[in-house]
Amino acid sequence: MGSNSLPMKDLAALLQREGFADVRTYIQSGNAVFRSAARSANSLASRIGRAVHKAKGLYPKVVVLSVKELQRAASNNPFPKAESQPRTLHLFFLSEEPLCADLASLNRLRSGREAFALRGKVFYLHTPDGFAVSKLRAYVERHIHVDATARNWNTVTKLLEMANA
Repeated sequence: MGSNSLPMKDLAALLQREGFADVRTYIQSGNAVFRSAARSANSLASRIGRAVHKAKGLYPKVVVLSVKELQRAASNNPFPKAESQPRTLHLFFLSEEPLCADLASLNRLRSGREAFALRGKVFYLHTPDGFAVSKLRAYVERHIHVDATARNWNTVTKLLEMANA
C-alpha cells in the first residue's frame, strides 16, 4: 500500500467508531456503504474527511450519496448500451452541481468514439476505446469546475446492490 492509501478494513473501523451503522466496504476502492440518521450529505462528507485526516493524516475528497441519488444516477445513464461493457462507462460524482461547466472545451478533447453527458451532479463518460487512453478523464474536474470522483459501471452497480441488501 502506498503512503496515501487507506485500507478498507481501516476505513470500515473508522466509520464504525464515528457511529455509522451497517458499514460495508467494496474492494480497495475507497467506497463504503453505511447507514446514518444524518440528513446532510455535505455534513457527512466533512465529518468523514475530518475523521480520516485525524486518524491517517490524509486529506481525502469525500462524496456522500444517498441510495436514492445513486439509483437516480444509474437510471439516468445516457449510455445504456455501454452497460454491457462496464469498464467503458464511468460516472463522475460531483461535489455540487456545476454552475459554469465548460463543455465546449471538453468536447474538443474528445477522441475516437468517446461520448459524455452532464446531468445534474453526475458527469457520464463513455470510453469505448479505453478509459486509460481518454484525454477527457484527466480534464473533467478542470472544465466542470467542481470536485469529482469517478466510478466505473461495475462499481456503481455493486454499490447499489450492497446498499439495497
